[in-house]
Amino acid sequence: MKINDAIDLYIQYILAEKGLSVQTAKSYIDDLKQFLICIEKEDVEELEGEDLSFFLKSQLSKGLSVSTSLRRLSSIKNFFLFLLKDGYFKGELPDVIPPRKPERLPNCLSLEEVEMLFDVIDIKKKDGLRDRAMLEVMYAAGLRVSELLSLERERLNIKTGIISIIGKGNKERKVPIGDFALDYVIQYIEKVRCKNKGKQNKHLFLSKYGKPLSRQYFFKQIKKYAELAGIEVSISPHTLRHCFATHLLENGADLRAVQTMLGHVNIATTQIYTHISTKRIVSAYDLYMNKK
Repeated sequence: MKINDAIDLYIQYILAEKGLSVQTAKSYIDDLKQFLICIEKEDVEELEGEDLSFFLKSQLSKGLSVSTSLRRLSSIKNFFLFLLKDGYFKGELPDVIPPRKPERLPNCLSLEEVEMLFDVIDIKKKDGLRDRAMLEVMYAAGLRVSELLSLERERLNIKTGIISIIGKGNKERKVPIGDFALDYVIQYIEKVRCKNKGKQNKHLFLSKYGKPLSRQYFFKQIKKYAELAGIEVSISPHTLRHCFATHLLENGADLRAVQTMLGHVNIATTQIYTHISTKRIVSAYDLYMNKK
């Protein structure tokens, strides 16, 4: 279910069954809009309890008072409780303690964990090579899952390693993916995609049936690989986007450059990322800066 559809059900619930006023409902809607902008997710299945912590840190990083941030958090938590009661949300809700300052993002993997996640994929299998290429691209470019799944072949320049992304608001940005990801994409194209029954499809990454992959399927694949790798924290495709930003900033990347690469409208969203170093995406960052 789309989160926006779930919000519609929730608003109907608080108006009809809880008897809240229209004005109160509007306040809830405004808070939920801010939440969706922050977490950049579209499906209820992608929601995690730790999104609450992430949202609170985002609000505090924008300079909002603790009281305002907690009021907004309360609105979001009530929404989660509604989803939990009706069976739409299967996770657990953590006890969120308001931090004095932004802390480490929830479930941001270390470099070693990212390597473990990638290395457990069997690239001798067709879907394994495809999945490895997808995860490499997602991590190297900090893509949203929707941007990855909708990526078209013509938007990848093999020679330069630059991809053109159509992000939120139909805005385009160009992001390099670096040598690591590009190598796996080329392998996927030459060994798997060229033999796919849907090879004429405009989308780069395809299912064995020649169709674009669904968000639900990709989400399950990430979970499967994380389990095989022995990664205990709960992760989702969006986790790799967190890792991209966090690892780059720890390596000394310019905040504005990372903001642009992520496609964030507000730099405050980028500022919440903390620091872990990595070498895998340094080449992509250097290439981006040289292209400016």
